[in-house]
Amino acid sequence: MKKKISLLLIAMLSVTALAACGEKAEGEGEAKGDGSVVVYSPHNAEEINPIINEFTERTGIRVDVVAAGTGELLKRVEAESGNALGDVMWGGGAESLDAFKEHFESYTIEEDAKIPDMFKDPERKWYGFSALPMVLIHNNKLVSQEEAPKSWKDLTDPKWKGKIAFADPAKSGSSYTILATMLEAFKDDGEEGWATIKKFVENLDNKILGSSSGTYKGVSDGEYAVGLTLEKAASRYIIAGSDMTIVYPEEGTSAAPDGIALIKGAKNLENAKKFIEFTFSKEVQDLAAKDFSWRSTRTDANNPDGLGPIEEIKLLDYDFQAAADNKDEILERWKNIVTGQE
Repeated sequence: MKKKISLLLIAMLSVTALAACGEKAEGEGEAKGDGSVVVYSPHNAEEINPIINEFTERTGIRVDVVAAGTGELLKRVEAESGNALGDVMWGGGAESLDAFKEHFESYTIEEDAKIPDMFKDPERKWYGFSALPMVLIHNNKLVSQEEAPKSWKDLTDPKWKGKIAFADPAKSGSSYTILATMLEAFKDDGEEGWATIKKFVENLDNKILGSSSGTYKGVSDGEYAVGLTLEKAASRYIIAGSDMTIVYPEEGTSAAPDGIALIKGAKNLENAKKFIEFTFSKEVQDLAAKDFSWRSTRTDANNPDGLGPIEEIKLLDYDFQAAADNKDEILERWKNIVTGQE
């Protein structure tokens, strides 16, 4: 099943994306650029390669991708401060990017007016490329609709012990967003939410995944019964044939922006700006919504197929700025709980 899903995704995304982007206006693409741009990204290759290939086709600019988890890439950006080896950081929750924004350059895109304030940094150190609702998923072959968890707190039920797929929030930007979202949902349970997080960690039974992709893949393949992940990732797998169900937690969830940023000291500055502008074009944003289930942050973009309007999702009063400001403390507390130090 794993191989089948992967092949379906690659075929569906690559062919549809290239076909959608292939139509150019008369005269477009004649002026070619040169050189390259280095993009750091935690996104899956099947999601971003069609966009990257089309960018190169239109501009002549080669895109060199460095792929890893959000946390690892941001640490790399920090370590390379003063001698940037990357040009663009494409991916990662806004709270994760915001915590490292001293390493990003202010840059106002041409379509700035089309992006609501909630999806961009006031200093334009980052923009939200897409809005990311965090969801629960379950494998329909392993879990019935009746017994499936309906809320974040349901995941503390002992019956799910060892059956939950969740990535390390220190390595995965989406998992960090989920952790911060759960803290908001549990804030009245004691210790500002940490009392319930401890029960959740106990139910993970020492099974914490190294990347966010392991979550939806693990649930899809039946390695885990339930998981916590991104709406768009689960939606892509379901469209490709995976027998999973998406659940929006009863307490509410978050839809923090997934961002893109210009790395300070970028050696390929102009090419980096061209790349960022390209990703925010309506054509690319509509493509991402149609083929990748990404909810665009543009006010004039189309909604992803098969997903309802974001207004229909119950959202918590999630403060991503606070999540960014307190990230080190939150991750330290998480580590202490996981390692049994508290």
